[in-house]
Amino acid sequence: MSLPSSWKMFFMMRRAMRFMTAVVIFSVAASVGSLVGRSLMAQSSAASGAIAKGSELRITDGPMPMRVLVESPAETDAELQIICLFRSEPSNTLRGSLVETNEKLKGLLDQVRKPELFVGELGETLLIAVPAGSLKAKRVLIVGLGDSGGFVPERMELVGTIAYRETNRLGVRRLFFAPTVIDGGVTKYTTGEVAERVIGGFLRAARTEMVLKDAGASAGTAIEELTYLAGPTHAEDTRQGIEKAIAEARK
Repeated sequence: MSLPSSWKMFFMMRRAMRFMTAVVIFSVAASVGSLVGRSLMAQSSAASGAIAKGSELRITDGPMPMRVLVESPAETDAELQIICLFRSEPSNTLRGSLVETNEKLKGLLDQVRKPELFVGELGETLLIAVPAGSLKAKRVLIVGLGDSGGFVPERMELVGTIAYRETNRLGVRRLFFAPTVIDGGVTKYTTGEVAERVIGGFLRAARTEMVLKDAGASAGTAIEELTYLAGPTHAEDTRQGIEKAIAEARK
């Protein structure tokens, strides 16, 4: 028995409506899934504390303008870039930004990192006049960190003092500093702990310089700004360490 044409039309429209409803539900579900996915990714990024490359965090209440810059020392356009290296031993291999810096210097770090040349003892320094066509920085100052196995953040107080005094002696007004402890292979301390010690030594040297200046016994150039380099996931912790050192110095 055949159905009337009106009934046939009814069933056809019903099947069409079901299909359209399924399509709409699928489309909405896909859109919601996409939004949730993007939200979860954003939350994950925020939770990790990652900050975009090239971003900067300004430091409050510093004795001079200070900032944390998310940038590799291999990329900075600076008059003076300071990096740090552990003792020149086969076990102390270069990583991350130090590899980038070495490559742009055409292997120069590898050439000088030898026991008979740059030993890398704590406080040892080496100034490099950057060859044309390599790094953007005009000069690179390397500060030795000593042995990596016995490293403790307290060593960085001396490094911070050296950073200030050498920058002052060289007549540089804007200092770019990268501790490069992690890229040297030591990861058991936070960047905040390292930064706190660096700035503690830096501020001590600055106070000493003020005494000399007031006595008319300073031949150095006043440092006008400090840029402290950090990786995307370490910038906030670094900022907190710097501000902790500033607060401690004000007591």
